[in-house]
Amino acid sequence: MIEGIIEEIRTNGSFLITTHENPDGDAVGSSLALAGYLKRLGKDVTIHFCDPVPDLYTFLPLAGDVQQVLPDRDYDVCFVLDVGEFRRAGKQIADCRRIGKFINLDHHLTTDYFGAINYIDSKAAASGILVYRIIKAAGDVIDYEAALCLYTAIITDTGSFRYSNANPEAFAVSGELVATGINTWTIAEKLYESQPRQRLELLTLALSTMTISPKGDYASITVTLDMYEKTGASAELTDGFVNYPRSIRGIEVSVFFREINPGLFKVGFRSKGKVDVSGLAAAFGGGGHHNAAGCTMSGSLEEIRHKVFAHLETSL
Repeated sequence: MIEGIIEEIRTNGSFLITTHENPDGDAVGSSLALAGYLKRLGKDVTIHFCDPVPDLYTFLPLAGDVQQVLPDRDYDVCFVLDVGEFRRAGKQIADCRRIGKFINLDHHLTTDYFGAINYIDSKAAASGILVYRIIKAAGDVIDYEAALCLYTAIITDTGSFRYSNANPEAFAVSGELVATGINTWTIAEKLYESQPRQRLELLTLALSTMTISPKGDYASITVTLDMYEKTGASAELTDGFVNYPRSIRGIEVSVFFREINPGLFKVGFRSKGKVDVSGLAAAFGGGGHHNAAGCTMSGSLEEIRHKVFAHLETSL
């Protein structure tokens, strides 16, 4: 599989790199690391995200090169990273007819196999790990800029090495990346110690909506459109909100209801391990990992809550 990807890189000249909507640290870090690697090989590289790079990750190399409007030109290969479902790469990618072939890099447990090459490994801690493997298998060096991006991908997707996906490979690779000279405190400061005031104001409102099940085994919080208006916050600032209810003793599953448009909600699930929330999300048309998954649902907040909580009662 990796050899096939290396051959595609060697024999092609123009590359498009993209990832999922509302990109997280792994999506951004793995995409920028791959883009930087291809540029060092002298390749023609375009980075396209359907949503802007969150302010949290703008310190990463090449973050300023990401384009929201897909250029009207031909590409030999399009790398699609970490999307889970192809539709999450956005309409511009789905409608593009000027891409020679797709290469799908992903570590989600539930994922679409849409590429000419589908390099999927649900045991990888992050999609950044797959990029690392490709660079190493090609016999090339992980330079400082790639290390910065890949370390960010790994640390964010493992919850600073707190989640169950923080396996021996994640620690070994991270150790090698740190050895390139990246400053782990500087990265941590950028990610965790530089929050805009609006995020905490929004979190305050979200926590006030917290509900806990009668048995105390699942909990939820909600962010609505009017909360954004009150605080001046944006959707990207909700990253990590879903983990707060999960931190309560006895809670097995946390649910985060985030209003996207009137009558349309993004629903995020986090599990402590006993419940496979990828199956829960799949029941509502979504997917993800055993401990982290999500879906999009239409209806009123009360209707959606009722459906999700009823399914959770059965799952638990």
